Amino acid sequence: MRIGLSVGIGDDWRESLKKVQIAEDLGIEFISTGEAWGASAIPWLAVVAASTSKVTIGTNILNVYSRTPAAIAQEFAALEQISGGRMALGLGSSGEFVIEHFHGIPFQKPLRRLREYVEIFDTLIAGQQLNYDGEIFKLQRGFRLDYDRPRTKVPVYIAAITPKSIRQTGAIADGIFPIHWPKDHFESLRAELRTGAQEAGRPADFPFTIAPYTKVSVLTGSSEDEALWHEARRLIQYYVNRMGVFYWQMLERNGFADEVARSRAAWAARDAEGSIAAISDDMVRACQVIGSIDEVRAQLKERSALGADLQNLYMPPGDAQEVGRWLESVLK
Repeated sequence: MRIGLSVGIGDDWRESLKKVQIAEDLGIEFISTGEAWGASAIPWLAVVAASTSKVTIGTNILNVYSRTPAAIAQEFAALEQISGGRMALGLGSSGEFVIEHFHGIPFQKPLRRLREYVEIFDTLIAGQQLNYDGEIFKLQRGFRLDYDRPRTKVPVYIAAITPKSIRQTGAIADGIFPIHWPKDHFESLRAELRTGAQEAGRPADFPFTIAPYTKVSVLTGSSEDEALWHEARRLIQYYVNRMGVFYWQMLERNGFADEVARSRAAWAARDAEGSIAAISDDMVRACQVIGSIDEVRAQLKERSALGADLQNLYMPPGDAQEVGRWLESVLK
């Protein structure tokens, strides 16, 4: 069972760094951080890279609009040198509102843009001449990215949930970051990736990494359990109703059409609590890990057996020592 942890810079970067170092000591395999409309991920990852020795470090995700593919390759070249070759690049399209109203860039051709970013990034990291004739980028002067390479390949993971984006991920990337993907459908996800790989001429057994982001809630039999269940439901409800069409359509395709319909109907009627309550226990258990500490450990192992190659947990609350104790209890 392979476990990662999402750790942002937080309010106190020194305390966040202590959490990272404790996680590394406990055997956490992957430390990642995202970027939306808060602080940049890159300086924080440089601190993490300089302060660790074995954990893989990556983004979850960088969007493919606010930086050029060459700029991302330059940043990862530096991170590769600092980390000694321990980086992974997580990419995604983000969404129309963030791209157009935070970055001021037209949100156009997200799938095509993802493909071109990955292909250009791979070319530059490999040390090859950049001659690229794409729909978006036309780069013909043969530049090479000059740095002291620990290696010539940085793994690329893509946040993909639609059928087209999953198949494209199978064609161009090394892994996938699914969010709220039901556990019984990890192998069908792998099959879609392999279809994309075969269509692109890659080996049918290409070793994709399925790395779902996984909310974990440890119940203690106390009065706080009800609040934890509510928060678990609320997170899924938020993605169903406030994150565009792709998440609810994915959940609808994967067996939860009734819950999606009830939640969306309640949300349309301005019944926020009814919209949350429409998320069933089964839906929460399919998409998240929730239960007593023994049940949490068993569910993480079950998800691993079902095809979750690397489970990325969200950072629990508390100071570094509290987080360490929590991780230790979950990983036993």
